[in-house]
Amino acid sequence: MDEGVLQNWSPYAKNYDPLKAGSIDGTDTEPHDKAISRAMLMHYEPPHNLESKTERTIFVARFGSNVTKHDLKEFFSKYGDVISAKVIVNVVTGLSQGYGFVEMRSEDDVRRVLRRTTDAMLKGYKIFIDYECGRSMKGWKPRRLGGGFGGKKESGQLRFGGKDRPFKRPIVPNILKSKR
Repeated sequence: MDEGVLQNWSPYAKNYDPLKAGSIDGTDTEPHDKAISRAMLMHYEPPHNLESKTERTIFVARFGSNVTKHDLKEFFSKYGDVISAKVIVNVVTGLSQGYGFVEMRSEDDVRRVLRRTTDAMLKGYKIFIDYECGRSMKGWKPRRLGGGFGGKKESGQLRFGGKDRPFKRPIVPNILKSKR
């Protein structure tokens, strides 16, 4: 590992790379599971029909099928002005897929939401709230294509570089430390 890795290192991903997201410190060179390999091969084009402004949009996930866009609007209006809310539904069944997007009036409202909603509960579900990555992060691949920052330890698909699991600082060998 060279010194350049540490100089450019950040606990949060700036550009999405499935190989790095699958690595605890962002330094892996080989995929360790099939999802990473799949994400590296997949092409993802973010939706072009979204009218919300990326910098004012929040990604909300891990809520149940009984949560509606009105519930999202009501919940987030406690933290600022909500312009719109959208729950993503399965095209065939019409049921909620457990995630959605909320557009706030300003970027300050978005920052306020992210600061104040750690461990937030909505209708009995501990929800996950973060910036929208699909349109704002270069190279982003959603979870369904093997990417994302989500995952559970049981599935073997832990992802790093996001709000829930930032990268760990790489261990620098003593040889590099003595050259500084």
